[in-house]
Amino acid sequence: MYKYQTLNNIAPEGLEVLSNQKYAEVSENPDGLLLRSHKLLESDLGENLVCVARAGAGTNNIPIKDATKKGIVVFNTPGANANAVKELVICGMLLSSRGIIEGIDFSKTLESKDADSLNTAMEMQKKSFAGNELAGKTLGIVGLGAIGSMLAQAAQTLGMNIVGYDPHISIEAAWRLPREVQKADSMESLLGQADYVSLHVPLVEATTNLINASTLKHFKEGAKLINLSRGGIVNSDDVMIELESGKLGKFVTDFPTPELVTRSSTKNDVILLPHLGASTKEAEINCAVMAANQMANYLNDGTIINSVNFPMVSQARSTNYRLIVINHNEPGMISKITDSIAASNINIADMTNKSRENIAINIIDLENSASADLINELRSLEHVLMVRSLDI
Repeated sequence: MYKYQTLNNIAPEGLEVLSNQKYAEVSENPDGLLLRSHKLLESDLGENLVCVARAGAGTNNIPIKDATKKGIVVFNTPGANANAVKELVICGMLLSSRGIIEGIDFSKTLESKDADSLNTAMEMQKKSFAGNELAGKTLGIVGLGAIGSMLAQAAQTLGMNIVGYDPHISIEAAWRLPREVQKADSMESLLGQADYVSLHVPLVEATTNLINASTLKHFKEGAKLINLSRGGIVNSDDVMIELESGKLGKFVTDFPTPELVTRSSTKNDVILLPHLGASTKEAEINCAVMAANQMANYLNDGTIINSVNFPMVSQARSTNYRLIVINHNEPGMISKITDSIAASNINIADMTNKSRENIAINIIDLENSASADLINELRSLEHVLMVRSLDI
């Protein structure tokens, strides 16, 4: 039986995946952790833990480097909330373009007016809230993963021109893009063309302060910036300077700072939202089910899909006896592992080895069950981080 622990409210549909007799929910020492936004500490990575599943795309609340050092697989759920975020970006573009918020605020001031004067006031003021349509404008999308590609499809149906930039685009994501999407050679090229810029990249070292004083100089005059991804991607102090100068038209984000809150209360060029991207019933269910399935597949078979720190790997079972060996990606490790198995007089029926940077995982199907002595011997090998027996 595998033990799992939830650190946030997880949609019941996701927990249903783990409801059979193979799994038990516990409050300590789990094999797997299932969470959303809970801030995980290195001290939370217990000795029995083998995986962490994040019901969402971002993983900056998880100490990934510490997990990797211990051989713990970290999953996320890219694409599960893509439609919800896509819809919110379109909402952000409309809010920044059509005077909607200003019109709503004005309407709230008319409470004491009678019907005739109300209609007159509405008619007289509507020109104050005139904006522009999205059709014919250019949307620049930085990051063409699940969300970016879905946004490109939706924006195209609205009559927008699409420019995309993603130096690490996957083949799968490339297939999802409409063929009309123009691929920019650099982010600076995209910024110079776009009336709207929407960011869809993870927060990692390379993307921290991606939008800063230098990159903002490349923006088209009056362009609107939308960041519903991660707060650290945008240097909000630099954005404030460009808003003040008029270089940047509007900034829509769900990562407020005190300075942005102050400006939004006095100017109409900052639109602040709670972090609502995945806050739909549908997205929460999709993320929970996807995270739970990924956890279950790894606990049972060692299958890895959508990990942020391990390679994708799977292997159809050829026998009832399986070992998972995780090690540093060092020369000679495969031979050390297989030599130990051979010395135990056990044949290997099938084996898959995959690596990612400094980490490697081996799925090994054996013709006989591995003894406790063999497992301990494998664990004692230099550079081996974790050994699991997954016999059925």
